[in-house]
Amino acid sequence: MRIFNRDLRLQDVTLLYFTALAALMVILVASYQAPMHAVDVSKLVPSGPLPPLPMPFRVPLDPRGELYLAWNISYANQEIYMELRVADLKQGVLLGMSDQGELTNADLVVLWNTGTRSYFGDAWSDAEGRVSLDSQQDYELIQAKQKPDGYYLLFKRPFSTCDPKDYLIEEGTVHIIYGFLDGPLSTLGQLNLSRIHTGVQRVLMLRPDTPPPALPPDVQTLEVRAPNVVIPSQETTYWCFIQMLPDNMPKNHIIMYESVITPGNEAIVHHIEVFQCSPDVQTVPQYSGSCDDKMKPSKLNFCRHVLAAWAMGAEGFYYPSDAGLPMGGPGSSRYLRLEVHYHNPLLISGRQDSSGIRLHYTPSLRRYDAAIMELGLVYTPIMAAPPKQRAFHLSGYCTSKCTQTALPPGGIYIFASQLHTHLAGRGVRTVLVRGGEEREVVQEDQHFSAHYQPIRVLRKAVHVLPGDVLITKCTYNTEDRSKPTVGGFGIMEEMCVNYVHYYPQTMLELCKTHVDMAHLQKFFSAMNRFHGSDPCVCGEVGVTEQYSQVRWDPFAVQVLNSLYNTAPISMHCNQSDARAFPGDWDDQPLPLVSSTLDKARYPCEAAGPPSGPTPTPHA
Repeated sequence: MRIFNRDLRLQDVTLLYFTALAALMVILVASYQAPMHAVDVSKLVPSGPLPPLPMPFRVPLDPRGELYLAWNISYANQEIYMELRVADLKQGVLLGMSDQGELTNADLVVLWNTGTRSYFGDAWSDAEGRVSLDSQQDYELIQAKQKPDGYYLLFKRPFSTCDPKDYLIEEGTVHIIYGFLDGPLSTLGQLNLSRIHTGVQRVLMLRPDTPPPALPPDVQTLEVRAPNVVIPSQETTYWCFIQMLPDNMPKNHIIMYESVITPGNEAIVHHIEVFQCSPDVQTVPQYSGSCDDKMKPSKLNFCRHVLAAWAMGAEGFYYPSDAGLPMGGPGSSRYLRLEVHYHNPLLISGRQDSSGIRLHYTPSLRRYDAAIMELGLVYTPIMAAPPKQRAFHLSGYCTSKCTQTALPPGGIYIFASQLHTHLAGRGVRTVLVRGGEEREVVQEDQHFSAHYQPIRVLRKAVHVLPGDVLITKCTYNTEDRSKPTVGGFGIMEEMCVNYVHYYPQTMLELCKTHVDMAHLQKFFSAMNRFHGSDPCVCGEVGVTEQYSQVRWDPFAVQVLNSLYNTAPISMHCNQSDARAFPGDWDDQPLPLVSSTLDKARYPCEAAGPPSGPTPTPHA
């Protein structure tokens, strides 16, 4: 077969050579063009007016405070504006969201440098942490600008993008992941999140959009702060401090509180709580030290009545205009316990801190006293989650019998709540049931983290009437545990609680349940017989030991789950003095729920896509 013609002229050869060279140059130039869909930051032209600045919500992301995220919410457009400040931008930065802060299957936005240009794009990570540019770009870059205090990226995205690789921003905790790029990338596909410096921060992204009310002219302030604490050079510290109210302080109403953070420690002070001690304790010794110190005064354990709670990224907390939390006056303890959680993963040493909470209170009492009520499960090993479970559910009830007995005819209004579990908790939901039908979600967080438990102001107060039922359901992940996780006070034990803030104050302080013990003993006996074990010692050993003796195969898990969903319950309908209201509260039937609320969906969610990225390969 002849390929070349002997008569091929020199000019033909030259023409072929330059044609091939031109084609090669086109290929090479094309390979260095902007990645498909990414934004060349140097060519960015603002497309419209900027959102209102400054951003009302902000949080430091990394422990050194070099990366700050601020944001603004447009409920009308179902969009979030985000502003990322990088104190010292080198090769690039990434921001992302995932279910529990995982680096895999995450929704990302990345700013990266190819060596000659910088690009901004919507991306995602796969099950191995490898990053790819998303074919659907849902983060819109508005502005990229170098300022004296850092490099600023301003961008926006919808709550819901209808892209299965994007995170659905909804009520509750959002796990923010971040990372610093350490070198140029010719393509984004070179990036693997497991090979760069990354971290996790947690925030409440969606906040009520009502403006804060004005404080009255007679408002006074009290700062509860631990002076001159030297933050220990360890990752986690809970610091306790006892402070006294002024002598003969009359009854006042706390109407607002806010954090007071020592400048420079914004990235280390993780959350703060102020508790009032029990009025039954006449004196509480002065103390400033670790809350875990075995030598701390035992009376600190009687200081559990929550006055205020703040978590990183939270704004000031305002009470409704016609209610306030009582402080001072007859029957009120003068002793307050401050608890500050320091998160110091870089083990910074020698840092001093005097952070705390500033209480705003007024002597002009409002119409209603506000109060706090505990909903959910009793702190008892009677309730447990089996080991090796991806999602196991436990529910606690505030029954119609209790609300009918304890609430006033006009009911109460819940305006805020604080969800609480220990380390295995992954989701918490409290719902109002009336007439057997779920009517309203009080609070829900399906991306819950035990490391982030702020008080959450409801966008709308929930009206609870006598005869209503409140159900609090918790979801636990015990995949990393070889033994059952029982209820209790220990951090490796579990709780399922919603501390609801409400008005007007009633005598009802605790409305919680656990499964009836007699029916639980039948479960232990049945499992013993089913597995043909030695003679049952049920009742001769403690509940925790009985749970540990069960052979936790899928059948045992299913039977226990069925027991929790059908067996009678013991109701704790308790007054503020810890005594139960008059009545028979044991062996009570489970509340009947004939219809449940469907989760509110965005228009494009009719088919019900997942609320986060999936490990499906990118199309």
